[in-house]
Amino acid sequence: MADDNSSNSQSHGFAERLKSWLSWSWTYVCAVWFAMVLTMIYVLRSPLKLQESVTAASVFLNTLTPKFYVALTGTSSLISGLILIFEWWYFRKYGTSFIEQVSVSHLRPLLGGVENSSSAGLFTSASGEVEQRPKCKVWRNPLNLFRGAEYSRYTWVTGREPLTYYDMNLSAQDHQTFFTCDTQQLKPEDTVMQKAWRERNPQARIRAAYQALELNHECAAAYVLLAEEEATTIVEAERLFKQALKFGMHHIRPHPQSDMRAGKDTNLLVYIKRRLAMCARKLGRIKEAVKMMRDLMKEFPLLGMLNIHENLLEALLELQAYADVQAVLAKYDDISLPKSATICYTSALLKARAVSDKFSPEAASRRGLSTAEMNAVEAIHRAVEFNPHVPKYLLEMKSLILPPEHILKRGDSEAVAYAFFHLQHWKRAEGALNLLHCTWEGTFRIIPYPLEKGHLFYPYPGCTETADRELLPSFHEVSVYPKKELPFFILFTAGLCSFTAMLAMLTHQFPDLMGIFVKAVTLWPGLLSPAHIRCAMPHFSS
Repeated sequence: MADDNSSNSQSHGFAERLKSWLSWSWTYVCAVWFAMVLTMIYVLRSPLKLQESVTAASVFLNTLTPKFYVALTGTSSLISGLILIFEWWYFRKYGTSFIEQVSVSHLRPLLGGVENSSSAGLFTSASGEVEQRPKCKVWRNPLNLFRGAEYSRYTWVTGREPLTYYDMNLSAQDHQTFFTCDTQQLKPEDTVMQKAWRERNPQARIRAAYQALELNHECAAAYVLLAEEEATTIVEAERLFKQALKFGMHHIRPHPQSDMRAGKDTNLLVYIKRRLAMCARKLGRIKEAVKMMRDLMKEFPLLGMLNIHENLLEALLELQAYADVQAVLAKYDDISLPKSATICYTSALLKARAVSDKFSPEAASRRGLSTAEMNAVEAIHRAVEFNPHVPKYLLEMKSLILPPEHILKRGDSEAVAYAFFHLQHWKRAEGALNLLHCTWEGTFRIIPYPLEKGHLFYPYPGCTETADRELLPSFHEVSVYPKKELPFFILFTAGLCSFTAMLAMLTHQFPDLMGIFVKAVTLWPGLLSPAHIRCAMPHFSS
């Protein structure tokens, strides 16, 4: 067995070495082939009658009229212009060049340029250690709006859909996971609600909820769906959620026959209480909302993945209870816990608020930064490194849209969600936005470039743009970091289109001049032939 393993490892090592050698040598094949072609042309120049062929081609080109060249250059300009338009559209929509993508997808494997999958997910930290690169994971937005009372009202006013199908499909999967269970003791109303969450049409979901209520008027999940999608005001949504809470409390009892059923009822209860707290926050009963959130976190401490503390932070900021905000941050802004834009930027806001009212860039450049100002600037740099898209929304350099129901941490979707709810808190702190404006761009001088290494966090993931384009509506211009340069083929086709269009215009306006130029170009190879050179030598010698 040991001999077999050793022989297999030796054969595998030989195959890898052979493959690497072929990949290395392939880069020189083109140069060798080109040199061989030139050599063959030079050796076979007499049998192939290349000089006579060139002369015949020159005679043929001399007989062509300027109209032919106008049509030729115009057609070339049109084709290259169409390619340019398509490349630009593809780059704006998908963030890459179509020609380059096809080349990488189909030609690189043929050339042996396949990346090693074992090292694709690794990166080097600032300390030099190799660590695992986190994958782009989509999270439920802790502050997501109500579909019927907020998203639908936006659609009625503007005619635009604020949610993408991908985002709504993720929400349907979340609801099925949290509120339904795959047990044999499914009740008829549970079966109806399972289908209701999967319905794509909102009206079909609402009809299914009413059907579940006909089967059981105490179906809490049906009231949740109606509160989310049918209620057109927050007051109406709160009334439906209270009914769901009333009936949901009856089902929170031990389920000896099904622990999964008990977990489903608990998830439903937590969701209802959280949405009731959010209703209270939106209706101005902020202290009541804070109390409900604190009680929910104490009652279910293991459900930290729901990020209820982010709802609590936003409500406390609205109360301007900055000491309580700092206490929550001290608990959740820990190195072992996952970060978010809410945590990083709220921490920066608290430190900026302490010095921003007296901050002046001119005075700071003369006397230097104080310790408190330095701490505030470092907190801003830390927040910007985590999510570099947020400052443009806070400084109103980009327009805001309604936040999606799911966000990608460190992505543009998270920046939209954070700025939508927290911009008012930054404006309330005097001078905080001015301090942010003066210091946020300095972050990019600290981060190593290219982005193989991070400074305070792991390197910025490269998959955020694709996920954000699926989460955010098409009318929103997705923020991209780092800023991508225009692909080579867009620049090439733009230059080719411009050059051929210029030739077509010159040929049309000055046909005689361009005809002389074309004849001179076609006669140039003949003037360099050995016969012409021998004829010209006596004249130079005399």
